[in-house]
This record gives sequence, C-alpha cells and structure tokens, in this order.
Amino acid sequence: MAFYRYIGVSIEGKTVNGVMEADSQKGAKIKLKQKGIYATSVVEKGAADTQEKKDTLSITIGKKIKGSDIATMTRQFSTLVNASVPIVDTLEALSEQVENERLKLILKEITQKVNEGVSIANGLAPYSNIFSPLYVNMVRAGEASGKLGLVLERLAEYTEKQSILKNKIMSTMAYPILMVIVSIVIVGILFVVVIPKISIIFEDMGTALPIYTQILIAISTFTKNYILYIIGTVFVSIFLFRRYIKTPVGKQKWDQTQLKIPMLGRIIRLSAIGQFTRTLSTLYGAGVPLLEALEIVSNTVDNVVIKDVIKGAKMAVSEGKGLAVTLAASKQFPPIVTHMISVGEKTGELETMLKHISDSYEIEVETRIQTLTSLLEPAMIIMMGGTVAFIVLSILMPIMQMTSMAS
Repeated sequence: MAFYRYIGVSIEGKTVNGVMEADSQKGAKIKLKQKGIYATSVVEKGAADTQEKKDTLSITIGKKIKGSDIATMTRQFSTLVNASVPIVDTLEALSEQVENERLKLILKEITQKVNEGVSIANGLAPYSNIFSPLYVNMVRAGEASGKLGLVLERLAEYTEKQSILKNKIMSTMAYPILMVIVSIVIVGILFVVVIPKISIIFEDMGTALPIYTQILIAISTFTKNYILYIIGTVFVSIFLFRRYIKTPVGKQKWDQTQLKIPMLGRIIRLSAIGQFTRTLSTLYGAGVPLLEALEIVSNTVDNVVIKDVIKGAKMAVSEGKGLAVTLAASKQFPPIVTHMISVGEKTGELETMLKHISDSYEIEVETRIQTLTSLLEPAMIIMMGGTVAFIVLSILMPIMQMTSMAS
C-alpha cells in the first residue's frame, strides 16, 4: 500500500484535493470514483510534490491571459462545436490555434481530462482564475441541455462585449493618466532641481522677496529636504489604503463612497448594473435557472452594495417574490431598470429586457466616460498652466524688481 496525492472534481463541480492510501494508482482512481470524485491527477506521494511544483510553474509562468484571448478562443470554440466537430478534436484544435502559450497549455490539460471522461465544465472548473464561474456554469448548462454550440455563441458575444468595453475604457483613460504622471514629474523636477538653484541667487542678492516667492521657496526647500519621506508616505498610504479596502468593512465603506462621488459615482453604478443585466441575460438565456443565475451574478459584480442587493433579490425570489419588486425596494437600481425587468417577468421576455438594459447602459457608460475625460483634460491643462504660471511669476517678479531698482 502507498499514499497518493490526488486532485479532482466532485459531482457538484468543486475542485477537491488530498491524500489517500491505495495499492496502486489505478486503485486510487477507482476509490475516488466510488466517492463521486473525477480524478484529474493521481500521483504517488513524494513524486507528487515535484510534479505539483512543475505543474504550478507551467500554469503560472507565462504570458498573462487577457480577456481578448478568452473571447477569441470562445468564438472559435462555438464555431467548431456548431460544425459538429467532436469535442476532443475541437479542444485539440483550439490548443493548437491559440497564440497565448499559457492558455495553450491549459487547453491541452483540459483536453486530456475530457478524453478521460470528465465533462468540459468540470475540466474548466479548476482554472477559476482564467474561466469565471459564469463561464463554467454556462458551459455546464450547455452540456446538460444539449445546446452547447448555442451557449458558446452567447458566451462568445458576452466575452467579446466585455473585452471591447474594457479596452475602450482603458484607451479613454490613458491620456488623462499620462498627463497626470507627466505633470507630477515636471513639477517635481522644478521644485527639487530648478527652484533651489534660483533661490540661492535670491539669497545672495539680499533683497526682500514678494510673499508668493517666499512661499515658492519654502515649498521647494521642504520638498527637496523631505522628498524621500514624501515618497515613502505616499507609498505607505497607498499600501494601507489597499489593505483597508480588502477588509469587509473597508470594502463596504469604499464601495458606498464610490457610488456617491459626483459624476464618477454615476458611471460606477451604471457599469455595475450593466454588468448585472448582461450577465443575468446571458445565463438565463442559456437555460440556467434564475436562482442559480442570480447566485453566479452576485459573484461577478465587484461593488459590494450592488452585490448585496442581488443576494437579497435571490433570497426574495426563492420565497416567491418578484425580482423587479425586490430590486426597486433597494433604491439602488433606477426606476427604468426595475420597470423593464417587471415587464419582462410578466411577458416572459426577461432575457430580452435584460439585454436591452445592458446594451443601453453600456453605451451610456462609454458616453459618460468620454464626457468625463473631455472635462478632465482642460481641467488638468488649467491646473498645470496655473502651477507653471505661479512658478514663473514668483521667479520673474523679484528679478524685475531688482532690475528696476538698479536702473
């Protein structure tokens, strides 16, 4: 008898692992199957430790898998399935087509598991950092209903829309962020390098300086003498803040605060509601029961305030109440959203209504972000120009005074 380290997927779709005693590797797999566990890896203890390190390195080291990589792979997946290509052949073709080496390796491992009799969803489940609960549960629903091709089409559309929206937001915010960084660097160089040299000249002249010039020199002196402390304080503050918002209380307060920020709070709310309606529409349309879909959606929404409302809605629906009524009572969803959901529930067109809401809100989010950035750009230019003007005025005025006195 020997001890074997195993990794597998339970009947519920959860990843399980541990160590068990058996007379052989085959015997260990049989024991696991009797317990309702589909083994994906069974290695004799000792050799398992080395193998586990290799497997971990092979999965974690490599190019980061982007949302666009998953979207492209899913679109190819749906095309091959709809063309009636056998699943194992489909997965092998996908593993050869994808360009991302890390994703290629994961697909090869999933192919091996599926070839051993594991379902596609259970094969995807262990890679939760790559394939979200939404992704895995939609694939599981597609396999159970026999409509995997249709479900993958919906999933491809969803992942493509999410990837496009994320890229648009990032590209829109790139310029303002770059301007902020450049402005900080320029002002920092002026205060730390340029102004101290000019202040020495003023001191040698021994003349009385205007109050704004004195303020400028004082700020420059403080910045130069304590630059390391300032940088250290900034980094420590950021570190402590990030630690705080990872705690349940901190996360709750921070998410509440975000929703109250002028202009930006509206964008965050619209984005969360758009994600909620898009995800729920995709799941519900794929045949996932509403209660299960609400549970999955609550785990995909990042804002705790909206997440709690969705969890409450799930409880209410399980008690026989309507989804729209519960969302409306929370006061976190706009009336138009709850009204359209109510109409969808009454007419049996909930999926369609949710899709209409998500489409309109995604467009509104893009529009509001563009409006916000168009306002930020001139505001930052004015701030930068005002700072430079103050510095130039503080330096030139004493020089002009001394020139007039000399003449």
